[in-house]
Amino acid sequence: MTEQSALDRAFMQQALAYGARGLGTTGTNPCVGALITQDTPDGPVVVARGHTQIGGRPHGEAHAFDRAGSAAAGGTLYVTLEPCSHRTIRAATPCVERTILAGVKRVVVAMADPNPRFRGLGFALLRSAGISVTTGVLEEEARRTHRGYVLRITEGRPMVTFKVARTADGYAGTAAGGPIAVSCPAANGWVHLQRAHHDAIMLGIGSVLADDPMLTVRLPGMAKRSPIRVILDSHLRLPPEARLVQTAGEVPVWVIAAASAPVANEAELVASGVEVMRVSAGPDGHLDLGEALQLLGARGINRVFSEGGPTIGEKLALAGLTDEIIVSTSPRLLGSPGVVAVRPALAGLLADPDLYRLAECGLIGHDHFERYERIA
Repeated sequence: MTEQSALDRAFMQQALAYGARGLGTTGTNPCVGALITQDTPDGPVVVARGHTQIGGRPHGEAHAFDRAGSAAAGGTLYVTLEPCSHRTIRAATPCVERTILAGVKRVVVAMADPNPRFRGLGFALLRSAGISVTTGVLEEEARRTHRGYVLRITEGRPMVTFKVARTADGYAGTAAGGPIAVSCPAANGWVHLQRAHHDAIMLGIGSVLADDPMLTVRLPGMAKRSPIRVILDSHLRLPPEARLVQTAGEVPVWVIAAASAPVANEAELVASGVEVMRVSAGPDGHLDLGEALQLLGARGINRVFSEGGPTIGEKLALAGLTDEIIVSTSPRLLGSPGVVAVRPALAGLLADPDLYRLAECGLIGHDHFERYERIA
């Protein structure tokens, strides 16, 4: 590895970390990170950083250029995704134009635009303006960061992360289906941070009826980062007195129901501020999960965090719709038979090296976690 390529990787790593600050907040846009450096006698130094802002504007590059001002001229731009080259209806200046106008001499990019309509166009425009362009730096890492956006553009659905917590003897709940306090405080805090990094949190109606959850982010200073709450509810059993319904005016609640679900139930929920959407259901009455995710993708959702319980988690994985699976194991024992957290079919998928790989593991407080990634 040359000195330049080592520097490029180091600066791109910073850009990726900075861009990840926007996960769950950038709307339909990707959470792009950008860094601008200038050469000095002692080596390159960072003069500005940027990341895609809340709602998707300004883009990461534009944010960095706004901060750099004239200091960007003659410098190098590191960016985690190919700069946009087209104008939108919002008439913002494309990032390629901003880059050319800023006078940078070199652009280093992690990955190309996944949209085939625009892929490579930004690179071509930059090169035609006399700017040196290097691509593919930490591309694999960038694809992880932008996976939700890439999947929505290429497959029409969001990235899905399924999380399940279990006791040391493997249970997520009591045999009667009741909840148990599995995770330690540190692990609970980490889960709330994961919620904040996703556009939507998804749960099945069974868990809602059992727990009456809020599904919000309850971390200091992060209440506004609560994602859209999506409930899979074939027959529209969500009661109007549920805390989700009562707080629908504060944090959006979307209910995905079967086409045959009672219209009267829908009217009552809608009157409380809940949005109801309908998809197909199979002969068993269960929702078509693929269609449900396509619906979320069409609504601009890039990342979904599923806390839907073992049944939904297994169904999503068996359908090839789960991109990350997080298994958190507490040292606590339930001590009697209960609801198995990782069922045999899901365990088999995780053990298949052609389907999933163990990407990360460690301790969060007293709990051990494993994060698996689906192999594309």
